[in-house]
Amino acid sequence: MSKIELSLAKTPSITEVFSRMEANKDLIALFWEGKKYSYATLFEKIAYWDKVLQENQIEQGTICAFQGDYSPMVCGLIFSLIKKGAILVPFTDEISNEIDSFLEISCAEIFVKFSKDDTYSISKVNPVSTNPLISKFLETKHPGLIVFTSGSTGKPKGILHDCEYVMSKFVVERQGWKTVLFLLMDHFGGFNTLLSTFAYLGTGICVPNRTPHDVAKAIQDGKANLLPTTPTFLNLMIANKIEKFYDLSSMELISYGTELMSQTTLEQVNKMFPKVRVKQTYGLSEQGVLHSKSEKNDSTWLKVGGPGFETKIIDNILWIKSKSNMVGYLNAPNPFDKDGWLCTGDEVEVNGEYIRFKGRKTEIINVGGKKVYPIEVENILLKVENVKDASVFAKSHEIMGQIVHANITTNKETDNMSLIRELRVFCNANLPRYKVPVKFNISVKDDLHNARFKKSRNL
Repeated sequence: MSKIELSLAKTPSITEVFSRMEANKDLIALFWEGKKYSYATLFEKIAYWDKVLQENQIEQGTICAFQGDYSPMVCGLIFSLIKKGAILVPFTDEISNEIDSFLEISCAEIFVKFSKDDTYSISKVNPVSTNPLISKFLETKHPGLIVFTSGSTGKPKGILHDCEYVMSKFVVERQGWKTVLFLLMDHFGGFNTLLSTFAYLGTGICVPNRTPHDVAKAIQDGKANLLPTTPTFLNLMIANKIEKFYDLSSMELISYGTELMSQTTLEQVNKMFPKVRVKQTYGLSEQGVLHSKSEKNDSTWLKVGGPGFETKIIDNILWIKSKSNMVGYLNAPNPFDKDGWLCTGDEVEVNGEYIRFKGRKTEIINVGGKKVYPIEVENILLKVENVKDASVFAKSHEIMGQIVHANITTNKETDNMSLIRELRVFCNANLPRYKVPVKFNISVKDDLHNARFKKSRNL
């Protein structure tokens, strides 16, 4: 039995993945700042951090927060903490103004902050209190992961996961990809992508910035063949016509999730990448990423579920039960029912084995008792020439209850009044009257998305 197996004896899934990585040290693990780093180098970084953790008395169960982006040193720290059995709390620069609050919620004891050049500083944090959920979890002696919800509908919730359960999905060997590490690591989707990349002996392609040109250049230089991203970012790639500037011929698969995909955008993605498989994914921070299968490249219908997941639909709302559920919220009540089911809040329609997401229940617009799904209006607006992006949302109305408004960004400067007239005429020709936006806000500069490239409504 190797040293890794001895140190991870209580975590068989993690032990299996570590051993697999250790047995393939000649493969390339990371592509960072134009250089390739092997799995052997990654294990050198892990060994380096093993010593640093020991020197700083970071032990099993220590809650260690760290701020940075994907890099050799950051990845080394992540796996060293997992080996140690610590609780990981990843942060990125995009949430800098919330870190103090997140440190308090997570009861973090150590904070490691990375610079762009991969250097770091370590400081000790004095937790204000202990969390009973964490105290109970420490009895398992498993490494943990704390991520936070976006807080779009209230105060962000701290979510505690068991890393052994998270890693268990990756024990069965699958194809390794050269994956663009686009999704931020402080949300479950990004952390899941990182673990799956290494568990399947793939290569993580790091990006200096998350702009269409930087990501496209990373695909070109790193010969990436998988891009996990969002519909909003794909729409930005289309608007920037990045296929004209970079060699993207290495691409084989684009996976998209975190928000609804416009049919108009999906069709344009398929035109830009005619030889690439396009796959919709679905996951929740509370339950992980489900296995999914798109009906076809240009379809938003998909199957979700797979081993370890159960699904059911009640009143058109999707419910999920998972073996890899979160341990729980650190600062909110348990959202699961007595049988372990979670109401996702996502309204769906069903066609045999396939479902199609129509929108979050909280985002559906009720116009005089009639439902309006923002994505269907956005799909029409995106067909209009010079419209770069569209975000549809509800406004209160004394008589109708709610009415439809839309924020529009354009590719180039335009006469706003002329564009509004064009949008109104086009919408009236393609939508029932109650779905036509009452007001259009036009901008050539403003973004309609947050730092995670997820569409923001009612900015």
